Amino acid sequence: MRINMDLRPAKESELDIDLAFHGFSDANLLDLLTFDARNLLLHDEVWSKTFIKWLALIRSSEKVICPEIVKERIKFSFGLQFTDDYTISLINKKWRHKESPTDVLSFPAIDESICYASNEYVELGDIIVSVPTAFEQAKEHNHSLDRELKWLVCHGFLHLLGWNHSNTKTLKKMLDFQDKLILFESDLRVISCS
Repeated sequence: MRINMDLRPAKESELDIDLAFHGFSDANLLDLLTFDARNLLLHDEVWSKTFIKWLALIRSSEKVICPEIVKERIKFSFGLQFTDDYTISLINKKWRHKESPTDVLSFPAIDESICYASNEYVELGDIIVSVPTAFEQAKEHNHSLDRELKWLVCHGFLHLLGWNHSNTKTLKKMLDFQDKLILFESDLRVISCS
């Protein structure tokens, strides 16, 4: 990962996020979590700020995969839902025809053929994360739940922006960029997107 002091995120202050947020409400699991993890699961403001930072960095580089409309517009709307394994398995069955829970689902909705008025929000889609699966994966990878939640949400977010991983090369590129976005958001370092 290269750090480039010349690259600055593109105009964070002008970006506007309309986040349809559905926090996690299982009190039994929430009681086991750290303050940071509970904050991520219950408060949309944390995610709105994170998405603005990620979008600003993504928009700052011509080399980053991103629909042109995301580079041109400043208002974005999308959903983020934290749920349980049962609910995500029902969604997975309905939309992907897979009868099992998964860690994250994303449903991109960008349609660049739509002509948006300058004051309209561009709909990016929806991200759904299973908190119990994220909790188990955090234990397996020996890191915090808040790290795992950011990882999964970032992964879903990149899918909303058109990233895919149909082979090991594209998966590695996507995962490396996720690392950059999470490092940027948490450390507020200036990161090169190349």
